[in-house]
This record gives sequence, C-alpha cells and structure tokens, in this order.
Amino acid sequence: MGEASGKVMSAREAIEKFVHDGDEVVIGNYTVGSCAELVYEIIRQGRKGFTLYSQSGIFDVEVLVAGGCVNRLVTTYVLRSGGKKGGSAVERALNAGTLEIEDYTNFEYNARLVAGMHGFTFMPVLEGVRVTDIFRKRGFMGENKFQIISCPYTRREIVTVPAATPDVCVIHVQRADTDGNAQYWGAMGSVAAAALSSKKIIVSCEEIVEHDIIQSSPHLTIIPAYRVNAVVEVPWGAHPTEVLGYYNVDTFMYNGLFTAAAATADGLAAWMDEWVYGCPDRTAYIDRYIQRFGVETLNELRARPLYSAPANYGAAFTSHWDHEGRERSMGVTLPQLEKLLKERGKLYE
Repeated sequence: MGEASGKVMSAREAIEKFVHDGDEVVIGNYTVGSCAELVYEIIRQGRKGFTLYSQSGIFDVEVLVAGGCVNRLVTTYVLRSGGKKGGSAVERALNAGTLEIEDYTNFEYNARLVAGMHGFTFMPVLEGVRVTDIFRKRGFMGENKFQIISCPYTRREIVTVPAATPDVCVIHVQRADTDGNAQYWGAMGSVAAAALSSKKIIVSCEEIVEHDIIQSSPHLTIIPAYRVNAVVEVPWGAHPTEVLGYYNVDTFMYNGLFTAAAATADGLAAWMDEWVYGCPDRTAYIDRYIQRFGVETLNELRARPLYSAPANYGAAFTSHWDHEGRERSMGVTLPQLEKLLKERGKLYE
C-alpha cells in the first residue's frame, strides 16, 4: 500500500465528515457487492431524513429504512420479501406512512444518473412508458417525475426524466489507491453513473493498492481520484453480498439469518442489534461471525482465482519528450519552446 493521503480514513470518519441529515444519498452498487459497512455506519451514526436512491434495494435499503434513516426512496426494485403481506421494513414503513416511494424502470433510473453525470438537466427516455402505471402513478416528485417536451428537430413529443445529482454516493469496489482512483469489475448496472453524478463520493474497497497497480489496468478505473472524497479500506466490506474476485454471496447469512429475521419488525430489530449496532466496525462484525459460525465457514466464501489474460499497454515511447529533454516533433527543449512561444505572443503567464 502506498503512502496514506488525506482521503484515507475509517468508515466512521468518512460518514461523520461527508454524510448529513437530509441528504440525497445514492447506493452506488447494483444488486451485488453492496457497500454494507458504509451503510451500517450510517445507521450507527443515526443519520436521518434521507432521500435514498437505489437501483436494487436489497438488504441495504431494508436496514436503512429499519434504522429510520430514509424518508423518501427512488428505486426500480426493493426486496420486500414476501410481497405486501410478507416481511419487509420497506413494506412496513410504506403501510405506516413513514416512507414515500418513487418507482422507475431500470432504463429511466439510469437515465437520471447519466444526465447528472454529464451535467445535463434532463434526459429523454423511451415513450412506451406513457402507457404504464410507472408514468401514471406519481409519488413525492409529482409532475416532475416525468415531463413531456417538444423535440426541437422533429416537433415530436418526447418523454424526459430529470437529472439526479445526489449529495453523496456510498460505493464499494474491489480496490483503490490512496488518492482515490477506484477500480471495479463485474456487473456494472448504474455503478459508475451513480458515483459520477454525485457531489461527493465515499469509496470503500477490499484493499488499497499501490498506484502502479492502478496504472497497469486503467480500464478498470471507474472513478478517478479527483472526484473521490474518502477512501476506506474495509476487507469483507460488502458481506453478505459478493465481491467478484474476493468472495461469494453468503447465502447462509443472507437467506438463513437476515431474510428470516426481517419477516417481523422485532426480528429485524434483534438482527440489527447484533450485526449493526452491536459491531462498532467491520473488524468486530467479522470477529463476531467467526465466533458464531467458525473461520472455516467464512473461508469457504473466498473466491477461487480466475485471472483474465494481461493486456499489452506498451508504447514505443511514454512521452512527447525524449531522454535529452527535447520535444520529439520539433527537436527543441522546454526553455527553447517557451522562448519561441513568447516571441510569437502565444505564451500566457
């Protein structure tokens, strides 16, 4: 691991510094590898009043709602195990009137984040949605859930959705360097757009690596360092969900313990007392898991190696300047180039 930067901090420090009551928060991960430790730390710190964005509301959304963190939810899917009559913190909150929801398709949800990522104020979407209840049923967004505009070129009616620019994104990736260059591989969904549309980004990762490793595989960097506010190294940070290349989904913890507990409010509260509030950090969480179920059970989840073939990023030379400090196309040194530009009135200081 390289030298620590001012961005490297604990989950507690990152949430304290960058997540506030009333924020619009987006969970960057999509179905797999969710940012469990960052979500648990938000709950431990008692953050309230969120408008939460999540493309795939699995256990992470359920525990945030159960923790009283969320007032409004923008989503395409929520676990809500058992349907309207089954066990679900989200279902219970909707029935109690403590949670409002706005439902989009995967395409429309992504369109909102892509618009925000590129700095647009809206994005056109497929017009077929107009015949569905997703278009007809409006929640807290009202008329701004969708808007119809006239195309400036064809004059046809176009369905649009507003850009989403959340206050903060919490996201878990495989690895990052100390500056925040974050690398992720696997099912992408809205992962990159969720991060890059947000004003602040908290990245948790399985490991912090040297910058040379990041440079050796640039195609895996989905979030550049200059956009990242905090880097949190947290092995097993997505458990009980999977992280490709590191560990598999823990079906015993997920289905056997969490889903069964979530069937009732009291059951979920007891589960959270043990696994969220009762564990001050991820190290304590994993220690408790090992105490309860044994290190062998944990180790069985570790991924078997399956490496991709290396790609050749080599070039004939790595710079426009040769080893003698001369620009390759003009054959001049930097001082000579500056003198030439100054003589021509092209050098601005």
